[in-house]
Amino acid sequence: MHYLRRVERVFLVTLFLSMVALFFLNVVAREFGGAIASQLAWVEEAVRLMNVFLVFGALGLALERGKHVGIDTLREALPNTARNTIRRIIDATGCVFSLYMAYLAWHLVVFVLGTGQRSPTLNVPIGWIYTAPIVGFGLLALRYALSFFSIIDRFTKQDDDMNDAQPASEAR
Repeated sequence: MHYLRRVERVFLVTLFLSMVALFFLNVVAREFGGAIASQLAWVEEAVRLMNVFLVFGALGLALERGKHVGIDTLREALPNTARNTIRRIIDATGCVFSLYMAYLAWHLVVFVLGTGQRSPTLNVPIGWIYTAPIVGFGLLALRYALSFFSIIDRFTKQDDDMNDAQPASEAR
C-alpha cells in the first residue's frame, strides 16, 4: 500500500501542478500573446479533462484518510459491537457499489470509443475520459475492501501528513 499511496500522490500533485502551469500559460498568452492565444485554445479543454482525472484519482486516498463526508454522530454513539457491524456493512456496500460503478464506466468507455467521438481541440477519443471513473472507483473499492478486512482503519482521525510505513493495526 505504501507504493500505491506514493504513486497516487505523485500522480495527483503532478497533475495539479500541470493544470496550474497550463492555466497560467493560457492567461499570460491571452493577456500578452496576441496571435499565440488562439493556438492555445486546447489548454482549457486539457485542464478540464485533467481535473476529471484529479477528482477521480483522489477518491481512494480521501476515503482512506477519512476525508469523505459522513454523518457519524449516531454510528459513534452505538456500542462497539453494533458500531463495528455498521462499519462492516458500510464498507461492504461501498465496495460493491464502487465495483459496480467501475463496471458501468468500463461499458461506457467501450460504447463511447465505439462511436468514434473525438474532443474538438485535443483531437483525442472522448472514450478515454471515462477511464478516470474506472480507475477512481477501482481505487475506492480497494480502500473499502481493505477497511472491511481491517487492513486500514479509515474511521480513526488521521493527520494530513499520514505515515505510510505504519499499518493501521499498529496505529491503534
